[in-house]
Amino acid sequence: MLCGMARLIYSMNQSLDGHTADATGSFGWGGPDETVHAFFNELTAPIGTFLYGRRMYETMVFWETAGSLPDEPPVFHEFAELWQAADKIVYSRTVMSPSSARTEIRPEFDADEIRRLKASASRDLAVAGPELAAEAIRAGLVDEYQLVISPALTGGGTRFFPDGVAADLELRDVQRITADVVFLRYVTKS
Repeated sequence: MLCGMARLIYSMNQSLDGHTADATGSFGWGGPDETVHAFFNELTAPIGTFLYGRRMYETMVFWETAGSLPDEPPVFHEFAELWQAADKIVYSRTVMSPSSARTEIRPEFDADEIRRLKASASRDLAVAGPELAAEAIRAGLVDEYQLVISPALTGGGTRFFPDGVAADLELRDVQRITADVVFLRYVTKS
C-alpha cells in the first residue's frame, strides 16, 4: 500500500498496439488461456472494490453467475469467487439498478469520493475501462498501472490510454506470463 492508503489500480488486457478492444468492440483476440487467467486472478486477489462504467460493468457482470458449472476450469471458478466477493461501484446515468450483489450505482464519477474511499479502504481498488480510467488519471487518483500485453495488433479500437491523459510513471515490474504474453507494472511518480 502507498502511504497507508489503498491503491487505485488501472489494470486491463490490451493488444500490442495498445487497444483494449478492436474497432468492432471485440476483445476475443486477448482471451486468456488458463495460465494468463491464473495471472489475472493473482492481480485481482487484493482488490476490494471495482470501479466500472456502464459498458465494462455489463461485460463483467457475467461473473456474478459464472463459475458454477463443473466443467469450467478451476481458474474460472477462482476469478468468479474473487469478483463476487468484491464491492462494485458503477458510474452510469442509464443503469438504474445493479445486476449483481455488492454493487452500488452512481450517476457520475466523483473524484473526492474516490479519495475518501482510498483513504478508508483496507483493500485496493481497481478501475476498469479506458474512459473511466481517464477520469481517474486526470484527477490524479491512479497509483498503479498494470498492463497485460497480448500478441495481437488490432489496427484500431479502444485505446488503453485515451487522448488527453498524462502521468509521470516508473516501471516497477516486467514479467513474461507465457511465451507470448507479458506484464508491465508502473507506479505513478510522487
